[in-house]
Amino acid sequence: MIDLGLSKIAIIGVVALIVIGPEKLPRVARMAGTLYGRAQRYLNQVKSEVSREIEMEELKNLQKEVQEAAHSVKQSVEKSMHGVENSISGNLAEVENAWRGDSSAYEGHHDAHEAMLRATNDDLARKAREFRRKKLVRNSAIPGWYKQRHGGKQHVQSAAARVARFRPRASSSSFYS
Repeated sequence: MIDLGLSKIAIIGVVALIVIGPEKLPRVARMAGTLYGRAQRYLNQVKSEVSREIEMEELKNLQKEVQEAAHSVKQSVEKSMHGVENSISGNLAEVENAWRGDSSAYEGHHDAHEAMLRATNDDLARKAREFRRKKLVRNSAIPGWYKQRHGGKQHVQSAAARVARFRPRASSSSFYS
């Protein structure tokens, strides 16, 4: 933009005063200000339209990307569902063979099932031991006689209820005194 300092503006004002004259100078200055304001509004309007068009183009590109991503997710889900359907139909065939008495297909699965049950029973026993140990530690941290004497939590209260329980109540007669 034009670099106008205070000295340059003063020189332009003096020249305008001499050329235009003191009677017409306020009217010309007012018209120049009006034209300058119109020009600024027009430039701002053009800038806002250009930025709006750019944003619309970005939104269209983003919409296209989202639609492509949704389409690829849909295809992958359909592909995985197709794979699951195939595996289920294969498992159903194995179950039908086992039901009919085809022992060769069943024996391998029977051994695997027993191993899984054995591992599950071992895991359950280990988890039960850990639970009993943790419960013992949790309950033995505070002796039972202390809990009974000091009244362990009998029911759950909100924070507001606990505060209200210990807040002194103001009597109506002392409030107005």
